[in-house]
Amino acid sequence: AIYRIVAIDVRSRREGRDLQKVGFYDPIKNQTYSNVPAILDFLEKGAQPTGTVYDILSKAEFFKDFRVFFDKKRKEKTRIMNKKRIG
Repeated sequence: AIYRIVAIDVRSRREGRDLQKVGFYDPIKNQTYSNVPAILDFLEKGAQPTGTVYDILSKAEFFKDFRVFFDKKRKEKTRIMNKKRIG
């Protein structure tokens, strides 16, 4: 099974229309594709990844260049910072 990683509006149904497909995850091949600029754009606009998506992106070392502090229990994003930027 291949799972799509999508951005959806919070007001739409879970199976509703997605705003944009930003990646996919294949657990059998342990393969992940992520559109990094699109994901960062959505996160900067206030999007909140689910715990599962956060784990998938962490395993794919998405946060190696970018730090996103996300508390799974409170389900809120607190800050995004590019490591290359100072501040």
